[in-house]
Amino acid sequence: MAKKNKKFKTEVNTLLDLVIHSLYTKKEIYLRELISNASDAIDRARYESLTDDSLHKEGEEYKIKITPNKDERTITIADNGIGMNLEEIETHIGTIASSGTKKFLESLKEKQGADNHEFIGQFGVGFYSAFMVANEVTVVTKRRGDDQQAYEWKSEGAGSYSVDEVEKDEAGTEITLHLREGMDEYLEEWEIKKTVKQYSDYISYPVCMDVTKKEYPEAKEGEEKEPIETIEEETLNSMKAIWRKNKSEVSKEEYSEFYKHVSHDYAEPMETIHFSAEGVTEFQALVYIPSKAPLDMVTSPDQRHGIHLYVKNVFISDDCKELLPEYLRFVRGVVDSSDLPLNVSREMLQDDAVIRRIRKSLVSKILSTLKSTKERTPDKYYTFWEEFGRTVKEGLHFDSESREKLQELTLFNSTKSEDGKPVFLREYIDRMPDEQKEIYYITGDSLESLKDSPHLEALKSKDYEVLLYADPIDEWVAQTLTEYDGKKFKAIDRGDLELDSEDLKKEKEEEIKEAGEEYKDLLEFAQKALEKDVKEVKLSTRLTDSACCLVADEFGMNANMERIMKAMGQEHQPTKRTLELNHKHPLLPKMKAMLEADKEDGSIN
Repeated sequence: MAKKNKKFKTEVNTLLDLVIHSLYTKKEIYLRELISNASDAIDRARYESLTDDSLHKEGEEYKIKITPNKDERTITIADNGIGMNLEEIETHIGTIASSGTKKFLESLKEKQGADNHEFIGQFGVGFYSAFMVANEVTVVTKRRGDDQQAYEWKSEGAGSYSVDEVEKDEAGTEITLHLREGMDEYLEEWEIKKTVKQYSDYISYPVCMDVTKKEYPEAKEGEEKEPIETIEEETLNSMKAIWRKNKSEVSKEEYSEFYKHVSHDYAEPMETIHFSAEGVTEFQALVYIPSKAPLDMVTSPDQRHGIHLYVKNVFISDDCKELLPEYLRFVRGVVDSSDLPLNVSREMLQDDAVIRRIRKSLVSKILSTLKSTKERTPDKYYTFWEEFGRTVKEGLHFDSESREKLQELTLFNSTKSEDGKPVFLREYIDRMPDEQKEIYYITGDSLESLKDSPHLEALKSKDYEVLLYADPIDEWVAQTLTEYDGKKFKAIDRGDLELDSEDLKKEKEEEIKEAGEEYKDLLEFAQKALEKDVKEVKLSTRLTDSACCLVADEFGMNANMERIMKAMGQEHQPTKRTLELNHKHPLLPKMKAMLEADKEDGSIN
């Protein structure tokens, strides 16, 4: 293969410029990024070797080696992990965040120079942090396996990169940074040791460096002897898996750094959950609830889950979807099982009793932590709900086992939300008037349209609170969430509303009956004119101010559900709804007069 020179896309150049000049405030964390990537590569090699013996040599020890060279002003980070072939080079470092670059740039512009570091890991640009300290980066890599070709990737971070075939004896990856002027401190042993200890101590493979040792030989009185310098390879990290430690042994800073490693997020986590389970199923878990949602959490159909699975401290997967339900896909962390086989396959994970028990325990722990957050720090919980509420609500529909717990955690917008704050169902129930028998709600495509809906009028007149379901998932929530604390849920845009006492109900029925006689011809005319569009035209008991509204059958599909089905590309038979007219509105007498004046000229249409 001849050497190939390629250009980055325009938006990638912009993103790379931001990474180099704007995003990181602590430049030394470039080393954390590269060590983290090296650790992931070794994890992958160990995992693939479980099913392919040829990928691992007997007696081979995995490690990460850091080599500073003061004469050349370079620093090299090498690993003997899985390595990359040509296609993987293009996928992992030939392009940057191809699926999220534009959205990332838009978000940075919106923040107008605020602290942007929390976005970095979400878009896979950690490798490029090397360009903060280097004006040229060279990657030499060889994929594990028989007869694999080695390649060299090189870039100055200024719009282009090259890929060429090279010779490399052993599989793995070497990344060499040619340091910028003024970055020489990153070549110092003490700086490298400090950085590894601070940011990468938990990495489960040895992070090594050749260290200069000085020995002072014994000297006679008055005699001076020069120290003897020797070079020894030293392991810079403790390598103890943080999730296997007792909580008392782990500092807040260590939890934070491990979260950033496992999640590729740079904001602090909202909650840290560290526990061990013993008994029928034994496992250790260290999982985190983030403080910020990934920008593509809702929009990306192939978003990776954040739970890493280990078996007896051996890496198995960094995307174990089976360990948590879809509605908790934002949770990040590690689970280490003692009961699963090392060669567990994806098919086994999907139907394994151990995984099911771990999943149940994890969900319970996460939901109890959220409940505690809600009770101890309500403002913190409201912030969490703004970020993840839409996702959590999916659980009301899909997780019947946890539905009762989720009901207590769910917030809804309502007609009585103060300062825009949503309400818990418990709050709704506690302030219901004694005469109110049901929990009222209405669904729609935006809060603004729901707040102005004519369907609210009769309930407002009685000071009844109405929940406003404005998220697309709320239509499915409404199908599932039918009762709470003995109160039935009632959609106010479907079927008849029973709001009045028996006496008042009879009084209104009489009033409607009399008005029906008065507007009989108009109702029949409207029914005939609109027969293709509406099921029925009748006078309304729910309207107080508006002239009319459309009402679906009790179990029919309303307009919002039809919009959602259409957006999803699902065919459905359009549903005819009932047109209700307000006989007290001044429009009706005018329409009646027009009809009586001239039924033939069609002006009333």
